[in-house]
Amino acid sequence: MGGGMADAEYVNIWMRPERPARGPKPAYSRTQITEAALRIADAEGLEAATMRRIAAEIGAGAMSLYRYIPGRDDLIELMADRLMGEIDVAGLPSGDWRADLRRYADGLRGMWLRHPWIATVNRSIHSYGPNQVRLIERVMGVLDPLVSIDENLDLLAMLTGYVESTAREEVGLVQEVRRSGLSEAEWLARGYPRIRQLLDSGDYPIFSKMVNQARGPHLSRDEQFRYGLERVLDRIAAGLPAPAGPLADDREHGPR
Repeated sequence: MGGGMADAEYVNIWMRPERPARGPKPAYSRTQITEAALRIADAEGLEAATMRRIAAEIGAGAMSLYRYIPGRDDLIELMADRLMGEIDVAGLPSGDWRADLRRYADGLRGMWLRHPWIATVNRSIHSYGPNQVRLIERVMGVLDPLVSIDENLDLLAMLTGYVESTAREEVGLVQEVRRSGLSEAEWLARGYPRIRQLLDSGDYPIFSKMVNQARGPHLSRDEQFRYGLERVLDRIAAGLPAPAGPLADDREHGPR
């Protein structure tokens, strides 16, 4: 029974000691293995980062890696947490909540675009690695003085959901264009004949307005992201308490 309890304690990779208490110093480290896995995943996708392939990359035997990382789920947790460490949140909270959340959003999007395979990782179960917990403390600390913890969770879920959904779409577009062998302009041009057919029919006034008048589709991807991000930040602002001060007092009591 004691052994079972120990196994249960170490289900989370961050609770498992990296090296045994006794015996020789390990030849490799989790960091070394994780970095090798990241190099492979960035170049060829997550599925290519097998234990066998990682072992070949660092010059180890495949089975020996399981002494350091018990299973593939643990490896993915290590890789994902390493990517969380790329998001620069040093100095947060700064006192300017909008600037802080904008910086976090830019960092999260940048991480997704550098490592598009993150879109294939199921992040519904969190192991709370050190970088993830650091993000929680820093980013949630931005709104913590202003709202309850539940409101904080809801507002940041809205922000993170926007960033990840737009990044996922952007990653998907880039990969689809690459598979087609066309340039992005050529790939987009394939849809023009159907668009022209719909416009010429005169049957779809809203669609026609979207094509002819909407500014958003003609912006660069960076501009589209920034435009949408500011709208999300506006919604967060609407969920924050009104600032205290002379103006707030005047609004509350009306003209004297």
